[in-house]
Amino acid sequence: MAAGGRPAGPDGLALVDKAAGWTSHDVVAKARGVLGTRKVGHSGTLDPDATGLLLLGVGKVTRLLQYLGLPSKTYVGVVVLGTSTATLDASGAVTGTWDMAGVGRAEVAAAAAALTGPILQVPPMVSAVQVGGRRLHELAREGIEIERAARPVTVHAFAVGSPIAPGCFPIEVTCSSGTYIRSLAAEVGAALGGGAHLRDLRRTAIGSFSVDRAVAVEAITPEGLLSPAAALGDMAMVTVDDEVATAVGFGKVLPRQVLGLVGEGPWPIVGPAGHLLAVYEGYGEGLAKPSVVLAPAGQP
Repeated sequence: MAAGGRPAGPDGLALVDKAAGWTSHDVVAKARGVLGTRKVGHSGTLDPDATGLLLLGVGKVTRLLQYLGLPSKTYVGVVVLGTSTATLDASGAVTGTWDMAGVGRAEVAAAAAALTGPILQVPPMVSAVQVGGRRLHELAREGIEIERAARPVTVHAFAVGSPIAPGCFPIEVTCSSGTYIRSLAAEVGAALGGGAHLRDLRRTAIGSFSVDRAVAVEAITPEGLLSPAAALGDMAMVTVDDEVATAVGFGKVLPRQVLGLVGEGPWPIVGPAGHLLAVYEGYGEGLAKPSVVLAPAGQP
């Protein structure tokens, strides 16, 4: 039971296949109604025109959202050569045109290869990045453009397929969190001596979570949620015995050796029954402290 005698709401992770035309906030609002709880949040915003995998944290898992964007993400889409837009995708006003009919797959693939690996990327003005307390897309709607600092990102793979129409090349990109695929499309166009924009963006995976396992937001159920432990399944779990689990439940700072921690963390801590108890992070020399405690002492 929750505080005040109210029934506790559901806890878990929902894998949603977002439809085009929905904002990520729209999906969260719908999920709150479907699941009957206000405690829903999302990890990794998708643009309204984009489709694909959106991870929703429900109940206690809203406190784990900061960890859900850590793995790499995979997207598919189409780079359209010869036209640039104000938003870098198909929704924006055309800002330039070029005759790029002679550009073939080999040239596009070479431009993509040059953008593979650790790169610096300037966030587009239509992004949700905050500068001076304002989101860039809010400024863009007011016709304001400001200088943005380049950020380090990593493009792990950037594959280019054969054209599906003149000047339209399907792509698949696996990248670090914070990478803008529309910017990659524009950069490919610029590298080829013209311009380009992105269309049909779809996120197909976040770490080991695949859109193949996702459902429409209207179809999510409390019974279909993944457990908090499964939500952090891409992180190395640390299992502790009952005695240590009790200390973890009290949120104690503990020696790393007691917890059996190796590496840099953060570390999800699970009890003997496999329930997620907390997430610990390094704290000083040889110690670790909880950043999130899900199961207070005495609770599963």
